[in-house]
Amino acid sequence: MLQYFSQDVSQIKMTKVQYFSIAICFLMSVLDGMDVLVLSYCAPAIAQDLNLGAKTLGVVFSAGLIGMAVGAIFLAPYADKFGRKKLILVSAFIMGLSVLLTAFSENIFQLVLMRVISGLGIGCMLATTATLTSENVLNNSKDFWVSLVISGYPVGAVFSGYIAAAVIPSYGWESMFILAGLVTLLTIPLASFFLTESPQFYLKKQPLGALEKVNKIFIKMNFKTLDRLPSVELNLVNSTPFSQLFTSKYKVSTLQLWASLFFAFGCLYFLISWIPKLATDAGLSIELAIYAGSIFNVGAFFGIILQGYFSSKIGLKKTISIFLLLTFLLMASFKLFIGTDVLLLVYFLLGFSLQGGFVGLYAVAARLYPTEFKTTGVGWAIGMGRVGGILAPLIGGLFISMGLSLSANFFIFSIPALLASVITYFMSSKDIT
Repeated sequence: MLQYFSQDVSQIKMTKVQYFSIAICFLMSVLDGMDVLVLSYCAPAIAQDLNLGAKTLGVVFSAGLIGMAVGAIFLAPYADKFGRKKLILVSAFIMGLSVLLTAFSENIFQLVLMRVISGLGIGCMLATTATLTSENVLNNSKDFWVSLVISGYPVGAVFSGYIAAAVIPSYGWESMFILAGLVTLLTIPLASFFLTESPQFYLKKQPLGALEKVNKIFIKMNFKTLDRLPSVELNLVNSTPFSQLFTSKYKVSTLQLWASLFFAFGCLYFLISWIPKLATDAGLSIELAIYAGSIFNVGAFFGIILQGYFSSKIGLKKTISIFLLLTFLLMASFKLFIGTDVLLLVYFLLGFSLQGGFVGLYAVAARLYPTEFKTTGVGWAIGMGRVGGILAPLIGGLFISMGLSLSANFFIFSIPALLASVITYFMSSKDIT
């Protein structure tokens, strides 16, 4: 969209309307983190109440990830057709209602079904908020703002963790799902009022009334209004947004991005799914096990923020690779820290390095593709990456049920972090440093 303005990119200042939109996208990421991690925090209580073993819990974890993958791949691309804001509102409704109904699950089938449905909204939400943020920031700080928005995910996880530690022992696991669902539903009117559609969407897709709508946004952004919509190159004729991901310009980078996210998701979801359960198996109370997961996500918040900062200084690919390499080293040497006073610090550093690097890949996806099929590209990247997230809890549950030690599990799942680091460093796109 910058070709429509004369000023230098670095001179374009942020306005209130952009800050409000970023704040709403951040809030939606907070809700994402809350709605995803609420199951992990409730897992020990659910397992006890419904008499579920490790293998069965792995199925429940993976059910949500299947929904997220489907939502990112098949639901998020509709944002390229109907707009980013509409899909965010739809996603919030799906998330809120399904999470609320999860509280009334009486058997494994109902629990799995509700997690799949909630996953649809969560997967679509992540892809769409990253896209909208990338397009609403017009200066060269967009990588930082995309990372900041996604940092809401661990913030939601931390808040829900502390709330879960207080609520579950007294009111049961069902109360957490009711609370999370209601909070999500209550944010829909707020998002409807404060969230601004992407001006790039109106300029590129040009739906009915696009000129009037984009000029309203430009007035709020202190830009000159347009007399007419710019001409649009019909470069997508006889092709679908998905097929554009595999044109000569994007094919190799697309596959590299998918592979990096596949391995990063696998490593991440092993940790966030099983840290509370592994902690209780080691003899900790449910409350302390929940705090272990929370510390992991506190580290994630600081890691994501610093990753966004360093990416603007030394380059996005290099920063992500360093963060993921640190994750590999920490997980591979995890045996050295078991039973020591620094174990909680290691959990913090794992959250810092893994989620810092992982979220950087969202910024890569948002920068790699143009507006015409940006959400499709981001959605498919996240969706294909979630295949790794689907497999990891299942494999982790199998290894745990086989009696494999905690340190052995950490070593096995450190290898995907190393692979993601190497692939990202050598990503071929010239548009991403």
